Amino acid sequence: MHTPPDIAPLDIADVVRRTGLSARALRFYEARGLVRPLRTAAGRRIFGAAELERLGRIVALKAAGFTLSQIGAVLADRPLPIAGIVAAQLAALDRRIDDLAAARTVLIAAQSRLDRGEPLDAATLCLLISQGDRIMTHADWKQVVDRYYTPEEQARWADRMPTGFDQQGYADQWQALGTRIAAALPLDPASPQAGELYDAWQALLAPFTAVATPEMMKGATKLYDAMPEWRGDRQPPFSPEVWSFIKAVKAARG
Repeated sequence: MHTPPDIAPLDIADVVRRTGLSARALRFYEARGLVRPLRTAAGRRIFGAAELERLGRIVALKAAGFTLSQIGAVLADRPLPIAGIVAAQLAALDRRIDDLAAARTVLIAAQSRLDRGEPLDAATLCLLISQGDRIMTHADWKQVVDRYYTPEEQARWADRMPTGFDQQGYADQWQALGTRIAAALPLDPASPQAGELYDAWQALLAPFTAVATPEMMKGATKLYDAMPEWRGDRQPPFSPEVWSFIKAVKAARG
């Protein structure tokens, strides 16, 4: 987003209308010290060319995967472990490219069969579903997470995650554990087998609990308690039944 140097100052409503950014996001960026709009005598925020240029850099860096802390360092010209960040982003892009290439191969094969008038078998349909689910993961989850976490909470979470964290690999582990627990149900929450599954759950949760604040833990609980509300938008890594079971085991343990 390039801003001409002679652009007339804009108030926050004009910036929202022209950029698509929310007023809430603009205020949050200001609270984090990323932008410093001027104030009128009445206290209204006024964004000049320099601040609009900074907003453009913030948006570009966020799109590149930088956290707000990292963006703050870039804007302040502080040293940043850029090599590690770039390597992690390249690895994520490579996984994305592989997913898209695999999905394209499956779709081309399916289209060819449909063009020949051949029906798609169950295995091909399942493969199409799994590929579609994988390539839509980030966008779909973002819509769900936005309902239950504020931009401030999401920013704090992103800042606490280690550089290069394999989010897709972590999600795959949750999917596998959810499937394993579902296969064992129904199960007495007080049974030894239930305890083993609960311990596996807590072990997998460790990367989250290691950095999560109490409010983030409450947000995660709220999100999965509301699973029936958003399950149609995004396939969760485990079912509501698995989630209820885990809560029952926790309650049984006191």
